[in-house]
Amino acid sequence: MQPEALYIHIPFCTNKCHYCDFTSYILKGQPVDAYLDALELEMQQTVERWTPKRIKTVFVGGGTPTVLTPPQMEKFLASVHRWFPLADDVEFSMEANPGTTDRDKLQAMKDGGVNRISFGVQSFDNELLKRIGRIHEVEDVYRSLENARAVGFTNMSIDLMFGLPGQTVELLEDSVRKALELELPHYSLYSLKIEENTLFHKLYERSELVLPPEEDEYNMYLLLIDRITKAGYKHYEISNFAKPGFESRHNSTYWRNESYYGLGTGAHGYVDRKRHMNIKGVQPYIDACKTKLPRLEEYEITEQEAKEDYMMVGLRLLEGVTASRYAEQFPNADLEADFGDKIDRQVEQGLMERVASGQDTIYRLTGKGLLLGNEVFAAFLADF
Repeated sequence: MQPEALYIHIPFCTNKCHYCDFTSYILKGQPVDAYLDALELEMQQTVERWTPKRIKTVFVGGGTPTVLTPPQMEKFLASVHRWFPLADDVEFSMEANPGTTDRDKLQAMKDGGVNRISFGVQSFDNELLKRIGRIHEVEDVYRSLENARAVGFTNMSIDLMFGLPGQTVELLEDSVRKALELELPHYSLYSLKIEENTLFHKLYERSELVLPPEEDEYNMYLLLIDRITKAGYKHYEISNFAKPGFESRHNSTYWRNESYYGLGTGAHGYVDRKRHMNIKGVQPYIDACKTKLPRLEEYEITEQEAKEDYMMVGLRLLEGVTASRYAEQFPNADLEADFGDKIDRQVEQGLMERVASGQDTIYRLTGKGLLLGNEVFAAFLADF
């Protein structure tokens, strides 16, 4: 399928958080304008290779895209509109760090078509924020949201993290309470993962990183589900909660294993059943874009791999996957024939359920399966 979703990576940050392994670089001294020029070259080369359909979702991630100055933001957003035809009802999201969004910048974002902001809050405890390497404080969160509302943004989300060093269930409960008091339409909640090439990984290897006990992390996740659903939010994906109609349409592209353009250094994309990853590094990316698409690697996904991917990411959605949608992506294929034995085993263990729905069948996680999601997903790999 021709992509109707577009991801663009802005790799610059004011600092590197202790847990972050994303493709991101400290802003100071970086050739930001040259990077934006290179990004436009990649946009041009991309649409020349794959003529785009109407784009329904755009997501600008990082890094911290909001470290761009208002003029840089205007330049960047103008280039998006120049090369990609956006639908009238496009969901245009941008990640933001509290404290990097004054009203001038937010106005440039809104004027450039951005209509959804995802703030990386992580915690409402200043000591915890320092411990994980965040540079903002809680007051910056309130100020940033106030500025966004003043400019006219209504579709906003915040990220919270749990399982952080020194975090207790009580501390998380306080953060959740403060987050819900904001009455935002969307919340994303992620557990800490210790990734290689991060400060936390080095500390962990030296046994210098004290993490909450596994039981506490389990209770944190249960607490999040309980508090946020009781506040009227739909738990629509393992880590995401929304008011009706405010589910992330862009991320749903990934969870349904649909095609998307991926632009920028280190960005991933999925077009014509081929996945690609771009070159990492700001200057290598700039240099590569001058002559060709800045690919580090590009490889074809077999139909069997695509089917496995579909099941693994689709089951992240609490609505599950359906036999009919599976057949739409894989004509002449049958979900039961391909995965019925694996589903049987998950059902026997109480991790999945089959639900008849008219002429269709829904396959989804149970409450128990939700807590053991990674085990369920892995079961759909061919060599598992």
